[in-house]
Amino acid sequence: MRQALSGIVSKSAFPLKTIMILAMAMTFVVADVASSLAAKSAAIVVDAKTGKVLYSANADGRRYPASLTKMMTLYLTFEAMAKGKISRNSPVVFSAHASAEAPTKLGVKPGGSVAVETAILSIVTKSANDSATALGEMLGGNETNFARMMTAKARQLGMNGTVFRNANGLPDPGQFTTARDMATLGIALREHFPQYYGYFAQRSFLYGRQRINGHNRLLGRIKGVDGIKTGYTRASGFNLVSSVNDGNRRLVAVVMGGTSGGSRDNQMAGLINTYLPRASTRGGGDLVAKADSNAISALAKVLLPKHDAPTPDEKPAAVAEADTAVADDATVAQGDSEDEDTAEAEAPKLVVPAKKVKTVIVSAPKVATAQIVAAYAEPTPVVDPVNTASVPPGWAIQVASSPKQSEAQAFLDKTIKQAPKVLADASGFTVAFDKDGATYYRARFGGFGSKDAAWKACTALKKKKIECYAVQQ
Repeated sequence: MRQALSGIVSKSAFPLKTIMILAMAMTFVVADVASSLAAKSAAIVVDAKTGKVLYSANADGRRYPASLTKMMTLYLTFEAMAKGKISRNSPVVFSAHASAEAPTKLGVKPGGSVAVETAILSIVTKSANDSATALGEMLGGNETNFARMMTAKARQLGMNGTVFRNANGLPDPGQFTTARDMATLGIALREHFPQYYGYFAQRSFLYGRQRINGHNRLLGRIKGVDGIKTGYTRASGFNLVSSVNDGNRRLVAVVMGGTSGGSRDNQMAGLINTYLPRASTRGGGDLVAKADSNAISALAKVLLPKHDAPTPDEKPAAVAEADTAVADDATVAQGDSEDEDTAEAEAPKLVVPAKKVKTVIVSAPKVATAQIVAAYAEPTPVVDPVNTASVPPGWAIQVASSPKQSEAQAFLDKTIKQAPKVLADASGFTVAFDKDGATYYRARFGGFGSKDAAWKACTALKKKKIECYAVQQ
């Protein structure tokens, strides 16, 4: 390097010492950028026989689940099948809401139906958003109620860092999870429903005359991989939960926030190759709690907010028509891409070095009534959809409160028009809360990285005669 720099300095007015200092500075800048990008991802590898964590990176940081959400939709579907409430052949009717979901989708028209098994297969392969919503409406009466059931089940399984707002994982600022929670759910699916777990190994299925291929490219590529689920939105990055079984050892691994489908798959392959040989050949007892969900679901219906925050994919009709002209972009922005690798540029292969990590046992504590009350007495913490694949606790500002969600949303829209520069990097949302038996809605803007930033925005809004105060999420 010194020789190369000497050649440059002979043609430059700068002394060699100055150039060396600049080169070192650039090295630190590149390292800082790489570190910043790495911090946005999260991963965990769990021995599915013993519950020991073999690798962990940001495993408890909040992340958007994207279509990993459908793992819980399928968990509740399998539970209903196991209890005899529905069968593989039960018809799943698609409402107008389900049929209108963003791609990827099966494309069933309003009023049409498919068998439960077809809906399951379309979810594990195509990641069909419409099928997930239709199943949720079938099991919960409506998707809002089903989301409450999903979150209640998450608490029951010990997934204390997860909140669900819909059945499919399409963007919603109030829906979040952690890599650790997704690993817990992946283990629970195999433990609790071994009779249905084989669906996750399906690489394609025939729908009418159409052969639908799956998104999970590790099936058939890495020996022992038998599922489970991929996920992608722009806010989440590329997510993947994988289950591996080589006959003697079992792993469940999670990668969230990948920069491309290829780099995510390569990272997962590296984790599997590194940590599968370190997994135990003994053990095999249940690791995740399984109990009757009726009491928890009933309590959740009372305690969880009755309305979800508006989702980023809700658009006026005119905007929706404009999006139709650029269907590929709409697909990428709103949900799983038909071909994930075309959504982002392919990233270089990521080599994952082996690391010594403190062993932790994945536990699933029994959920008491007091715990559920504590979990939902306060509004759901905000998640910032602007910060790709990174959802740290932060600050928001509140500008209004109203007994009607539509009024709270209208105030958000009005505030943005009044102060577009102040709120250029903020994201508006509403939060439901109960007061004296009535439901009210707070109008807030999230995405502020510090208390000072939030108060600075409030000061600017107050100058425009807009009431405002900062709150920590």
